[in-house]
Amino acid sequence: MRVGIVCPYSFDVPGGVQFHVRDLAEALQGLGHEVSVLAPADDETPVPDYLVPAGRAVPVRYNGSVARMTFGPVSARRVRRWLAAGEFDILHLHEPVTPSLGMLALWIAEGPIVATFHTALLRSRALQMAYPMVRSSLEKVSARIAVSEDARRTLVDHLGGDAVVIPNGVYVDTFASASPDLRWTGTPSAPTVAFLGRLDEPRKGLPVLTGAIPAVLEAFPGARFLVAGSGDVGAAEAREALGPRAASVEFLGGISDKDKAALLSSVDVYCAPQTGGESFGIVLVEAMSAGAAVVASDLGAFSRVLDGGRAGTLFRTEDSADLAATLVRVLGDAELRRRTSSYASDVVRRYDWSTVTRQILTVYEMAVAGARTPVGEDPSSRRFGGWS
Repeated sequence: MRVGIVCPYSFDVPGGVQFHVRDLAEALQGLGHEVSVLAPADDETPVPDYLVPAGRAVPVRYNGSVARMTFGPVSARRVRRWLAAGEFDILHLHEPVTPSLGMLALWIAEGPIVATFHTALLRSRALQMAYPMVRSSLEKVSARIAVSEDARRTLVDHLGGDAVVIPNGVYVDTFASASPDLRWTGTPSAPTVAFLGRLDEPRKGLPVLTGAIPAVLEAFPGARFLVAGSGDVGAAEAREALGPRAASVEFLGGISDKDKAALLSSVDVYCAPQTGGESFGIVLVEAMSAGAAVVASDLGAFSRVLDGGRAGTLFRTEDSADLAATLVRVLGDAELRRRTSSYASDVVRRYDWSTVTRQILTVYEMAVAGARTPVGEDPSSRRFGGWS
């Protein structure tokens, strides 16, 4: 099968959706399918051979984050050229109501089209504004996928219709087989806690963790907090907030996939203090795969990934005091960590790419079987202001 995948967000600064698209493309290739990915990226950005750069992206504030997207006539022409050259059997658009390449491809293309929705929001002005722009085009979508029940609910509430829930994927064995790194391995008196996320985004929750650190250090004076992710401003604010206690925090900066796996397999606890805007929680699955005990805020998406708290331990969202008490309890209870990690090692198999890819391929096959026309350009798309 020839698969065309459109990613709305830039590979210059990759995030969760980009990693999902990358891993899906490689999983499909591993099964013998031909894949081409269209995504924003500068010409100088190193990208995989299967990725076609669609040019420089513009940073836009969206869902409590900064998303880098591209839009306009130049981008539309690139979508048309890619679509014409691809001769795809199926077109898979990610976040097609986000004003970027996915929305353009939805306007321009026709044929068997699958759309995946990643966003989970209780209220979204951006989605409400975007809906009139894509309402008629959404009728061209043959099948919809949501990466979580939260993302499905956002879709139903804001756009109508429904979707099959197929979760984000993880190469479970890559994390399960990672070797611990002695630099990050803890001891009973000096346990280690990891945090991964963009430090400058408040919704990732670093200030919540920072607020919990003093109380954890009272119980475990030798505890170390390993913070990985980009964001100089967030790191500086955390150091200032902690004062002398900042010596217990090691800011690792951005780390490679290999180092991430090693970090998660080394620490006693992985902490996910996010405050909202999360539709799934892929890093929780990665930590569970690596054998780390997970402590996470009780967001609906996180609770579902952690099977209601059986595959990890939940604390009250945005409550640093409750996070501190939870960390002290988990760090002091080796049997609790062993029990939740053991349960998690079984749960994560449902998220392995071998399982997720089969589910996505089933959706592809149904979309192709029900299509009236092959993937191609929708002649009516030429009416969009000369975007040809």
